[in-house]
Amino acid sequence: MKATVVIPNYNGISYLKGCLDSLQAQTTRDFSVLVVDNGSTDGSYELIERYPEVNRIRFEENRGFCGAVNAGIAAAGSEYVILLNNDTRVKERFVEKLIEAIEKDSGIFSVSAKMLDMNRPERVDDAGDLYCALGWAFARGKGKPADGYTACCSIFSACGGAAIYRKAVFDRIGMFDEKHFAYLEDLDIGYRARIYGYRNLYEPEAEALHAGSGFSGSRYNEFKVNLSSANSVYVIGKNMPILQILINLPFLLAGFAVKTMFFSLKGLGVTYIKGLGRGLACCFSKEGRNRHIRFKWKRLGNYFFIQLELWWNILLRFIG
Repeated sequence: MKATVVIPNYNGISYLKGCLDSLQAQTTRDFSVLVVDNGSTDGSYELIERYPEVNRIRFEENRGFCGAVNAGIAAAGSEYVILLNNDTRVKERFVEKLIEAIEKDSGIFSVSAKMLDMNRPERVDDAGDLYCALGWAFARGKGKPADGYTACCSIFSACGGAAIYRKAVFDRIGMFDEKHFAYLEDLDIGYRARIYGYRNLYEPEAEALHAGSGFSGSRYNEFKVNLSSANSVYVIGKNMPILQILINLPFLLAGFAVKTMFFSLKGLGVTYIKGLGRGLACCFSKEGRNRHIRFKWKRLGNYFFIQLELWWNILLRFIG
């Protein structure tokens, strides 16, 4: 098999059948399916057992997105790994087009699919992820007409909800960081790959319908805001050299201030600030320091182009 589709699942019975059924209708059969269950109690693991062709890993407890996909990646015996959220349904050429895209160049680490809003399929849910000097990660094209995102292009990182990855690269750059548990872990791995000189692409012909908020239950809640704010600081401390942090510090402070006001208006300001504090503590912890990507002069060019993109993506966030 050329690819393994890894589906992390936690109490996803509402969506999982539709996801698995859509994979059975693919135009290529050169892939296998592996569901990693995070201790579900809603009957979704029993549902998986009705699909004898689907491989299964089951945890007794919820190890988060990162723990689940790392187990799936380690178990995969294929050249490529496709990560797919349990609350998706994929179009017939999804796997075929992702494999075609990543095979164009050995320097490609990941390819992000065109994720469409399941309730409004004419609208984009995610056309690849971008990251800017304000410390904000955002989904390219979110809520915009899907016919405006029909060209393959470079992106900052792939959205781990529907993307293919070159498995051999994980041996060089490391796996998903389980300190993230969930949220921004796909940004972190894509950022890390960029530092090492790899590319991340968006492939519009690989389409997936996405329900959204299948893990946390809603767009804004204490669980998500606390984790994502902590991880937003951790991503910076882990991937940026000190000089780059200093260069971006005015932008980062402004970005965190705006987000603090935004979440305060939603009654989650304290949660957001506490998350920032947790992220900062994580950066200075022994484990956090050990996971920091050490600066190397041979990668200076990679850092330079990443920095230009961080500035450019500020403009795209507001006018793109």
